Amino acid sequence: MFDRFLFAGLGCSLIALCLLACGFIYTFRNPPGARPTATLQGPGSSSTLTPVPVFAGDPVLTATPFPTFTATVENFLPSPLPGTTSLSGKIVFTCYIQQIDQICLMNADGSGRKQLTDYEATSFYASLSPDGQTIYFSSRRTGAFEIYSIDINGKDRNRLTNGIGSLYGPELSPDGEWVVFAKSGDGLWVMRPDGKNPHRLTDRDDIDPTWSPDGSKIAFASSRAGQRQLFIMDADGSNIQQLTDLNNMGGRSTWSPDGKWIAFYRGPQGDHNIYIVNVETKEVTRLTNGGDNLGPSWSPDGNWIAFTSFRDGNNEIYVMHPDGTAVTRLTDNNISDWQPRWGK
Repeated sequence: MFDRFLFAGLGCSLIALCLLACGFIYTFRNPPGARPTATLQGPGSSSTLTPVPVFAGDPVLTATPFPTFTATVENFLPSPLPGTTSLSGKIVFTCYIQQIDQICLMNADGSGRKQLTDYEATSFYASLSPDGQTIYFSSRRTGAFEIYSIDINGKDRNRLTNGIGSLYGPELSPDGEWVVFAKSGDGLWVMRPDGKNPHRLTDRDDIDPTWSPDGSKIAFASSRAGQRQLFIMDADGSNIQQLTDLNNMGGRSTWSPDGKWIAFYRGPQGDHNIYIVNVETKEVTRLTNGGDNLGPSWSPDGNWIAFTSFRDGNNEIYVMHPDGTAVTRLTDNNISDWQPRWGK
């Protein structure tokens, strides 16, 4: 009788050990939460970026009218048009030369890089005119931050403002009639491209204005509602609407060429990511995942978004498709390249 119980016990033990071993092998081969990674494209790049599912990312706060994102690829994210994935146009950006920020320009594929300014004081927040021939920027070369214009060859420099205050982020309207800019602590202003008729549009802590493609609206960041958020308004400063309700919001944003989306950045210090928001529905999704990414700028053809990233340990300029794919590094040097702004 004892032998029967002994052999039965040994048999059960062997079965239990087999089941335990099978479970261990399955878990080892199929670790929970494992996700594939996509290799970054571009010269000299060996980093990896974990792709973010379009239904994931930080949700918008649940209080209405800011819905959480639940859409799918097919009905949410804009995708590049077939056969039109080449990088065209020019990108103006800030380049840190000998400890001073200067204005640089390159072709959208990263070639043809050239330095346009060589001032003894900071020059930054540049943008290209709609025709791609003139650059507007802010510089402290006279002691205060004033607005300047310069052509794409670094010539025909003009100082457009004088003593209004500390001014940043100038951008020419699509019809070429007005330059919008931010005045530190005193809202958003506009003026003629020659500097005439400067006047205020808003009177709050509003920063980083950018025109919609048809010139009818201006997007900007503001802390007027508490924490900094993204807003849009009509070109005359009326009909202000809040688009986001998120923490750790950045400043600079950019419209898609069809006017349906705005890309922006947000996140804690050292961990910013690029997002897009649907202007009509206010639905938000994240395009990047790690690397400290800032300052997005949509390409004129709608197929790319340029942005700054610190993922290689130094500020460089990257591009990606508006669905977050095909991340490609454009600049690769030991100085800081940042604040890209795309134009024709």
